[in-house]
Amino acid sequence: MAGDIDQIRQRRLEQLQQQQRAAQYQQAAQQQQQQQQVDEAKQTILRKILTPEARERLTTLKLARPQLVEQVELQLIALAQSGRLQTMIDDAKLKVLLQQIQPKKKEMTIKHI
Repeated sequence: MAGDIDQIRQRRLEQLQQQQRAAQYQQAAQQQQQQQQVDEAKQTILRKILTPEARERLTTLKLARPQLVEQVELQLIALAQSGRLQTMIDDAKLKVLLQQIQPKKKEMTIKHI
């Protein structure tokens, strides 16, 4: 009798764990889908406001400085959505923007004594 109750409890525990894993998997899939939709919307906006050369520069820079590119993309999207961008951003304008955003590097000098 006690063995039967233990088996029932074990099966019920396994069922609950399986349901929990399924719910977690579904939630992760939904989050991934939402993130993909956000990324697609972001890329659509960037295609409208950046020239191909400027998009290429951002893509290349993303490999080395992903946080900086994310910051620039969000700023450009905010400007576009607020209506403050009147023309497309070309490569030259993007370079200027990147120079303004990037922190100035401190130059180090080594003095021999």
